[in-house]
Amino acid sequence: MSRWPFMFYVLGLPLLLANSIAGADEWPGPRIMEVFSDSREYFVRIIPGESVGDTFGFAGARKGRYATAEFYRRAPDRSYRLVAETSLLNPVAPIELFVADSGHAATVDNWHNLGYGKVVSIYDSRGRLVQSYELRDLFKPEEVASFPRSTSSIRWREGPAYIRADQKTLLITVKSGADFLFGLETGQFKYCEYQDKVYRCRNENQPRQWMPNSSVPLTR
Repeated sequence: MSRWPFMFYVLGLPLLLANSIAGADEWPGPRIMEVFSDSREYFVRIIPGESVGDTFGFAGARKGRYATAEFYRRAPDRSYRLVAETSLLNPVAPIELFVADSGHAATVDNWHNLGYGKVVSIYDSRGRLVQSYELRDLFKPEEVASFPRSTSSIRWREGPAYIRADQKTLLITVKSGADFLFGLETGQFKYCEYQDKVYRCRNENQPRQWMPNSSVPLTR
């Protein structure tokens, strides 16, 4: 398996974000993406879709098949067997893909449309949708309006995104001191930030109740 698609998406993301915010909106064409879980028990391959007309800023362009994901699991003979194939919620491709040791997968953002459409989608090891979110599910309208924009993208996050060591939660950095955590098995989220030097979290967009981090579980 070529490592190039994976390396392109991991190492190329900062450049893509910089270009989109600078107003250039110069995005390389989507490529096949393959990502393994840390345990190497699972990997997921994403084949780009063709529905450019369903992305923001491309009204009138071709519509068609959405991105497809193939879920593989390691067999006793150490080969990998296809266990599921599913259509994703990404018209063309996600920007990032994460795979947990449980086989759960999460896609983040959309090709050429950072911040538009389903910005986070979570799937179980059989490719079934657990939960998906748009920015309006995570932020207030005025918060979304305040994010920097380019012709076809909204820069709603800045910093690393990764599956934490527990292999059950996906962390997405919004800004320094503020993060989203998504439960990969439950689909639940919490947003946490420092307020008056205290780290507080909420698990709903509206209404909002800020609580101590330990009082907002995600894995059950």
